[in-house]
Amino acid sequence: MNAAKGGGAAESGQSGGENGRNGGNAARRARAGSGGASGARPAASAGRPSGPAPVQSVPLTAGRIGLYVLLLVAGVLVALAGTLVQGAWPPGGLLLALAGTGGLFYGGVTATRTAAGVLVPGAAWLVTVFLLLGDARPEGDFLFPAGPGSYLFLLGGIVVGVICATIGQMRATGVPRGRVGG
Repeated sequence: MNAAKGGGAAESGQSGGENGRNGGNAARRARAGSGGASGARPAASAGRPSGPAPVQSVPLTAGRIGLYVLLLVAGVLVALAGTLVQGAWPPGGLLLALAGTGGLFYGGVTATRTAAGVLVPGAAWLVTVFLLLGDARPEGDFLFPAGPGSYLFLLGGIVVGVICATIGQMRATGVPRGRVGG
């Protein structure tokens, strides 16, 4: 191997008399240990851009706008239902409310195949929950009691939204499924 392909003594840090198969393996190990390329792919296949994949533009049609409006309304309804359910049935209601938010967010990203599919219902859910959180009547009635269930519903809904958005982005960029690291 020559020095341009990564098997040379200068890159692998070996003495000048050692080259060939062992020198190339040592160079791959040195690159893998320093956070560089793992060495599993040859240098010729590194022609792809190393940055994130370009975002594909999706045409905004009347059907897509209708789908986003439907997701917006569903986000408000799921927030209202989750608020009532998580307070009514303390242990199981919280899980049911979080399952509903997860179904909405995952369904939105699956239906639209864009990041907006989780952002639109997520924003509607978040705004609705925070409006309900701050709505205290003079009589002392409120929907969110100060307890662990309410806080878990708020934080759990946000975490579920972030997870669904991340899953949608991984699909968009073409990240292969399977074990990380080879």
